[in-house]
Amino acid sequence: MVHGGLFLAAFLAATLLPLQSEAALVALLLAGYPPWLLVLVASLGNVLGSTVNWWLGRGLLRFQDRRWFPVSATALARAQRSYRRWGRWSLLLSWMPVVGDPLTLAAGIMREPLRVFLPLVAVAKAGRYLVLAWATLQYAG
Repeated sequence: MVHGGLFLAAFLAATLLPLQSEAALVALLLAGYPPWLLVLVASLGNVLGSTVNWWLGRGLLRFQDRRWFPVSATALARAQRSYRRWGRWSLLLSWMPVVGDPLTLAAGIMREPLRVFLPLVAVAKAGRYLVLAWATLQYAG
């Protein structure tokens, strides 16, 4: 059950919702749960949440002429320019707060293939949780 909560926190934190999962990971590490399992669960949840963003991005542009469309034409053009400039390798920054989630959405908008998207995002997300787990265990113990 604890792992399901971490998975859900990581999943939701990777979507465009303004949530964080790092505190849950640190708390569970400090409670003595197996680090490898926590990192795996958090990484899987976070990658899956990012994949939801990618999927939303794939279908988003067909609604851009609607009044309720949540992104201005200017913001959309800026995101597309940035993604064209930095390309798929920018997905290695998908772990970063604030910019990471929109990057995964932009990858969907730009039609980045899932077979390219998944490994890059998985490396970024798992890498962040590995570093956080390592730092927590180094300084807590």
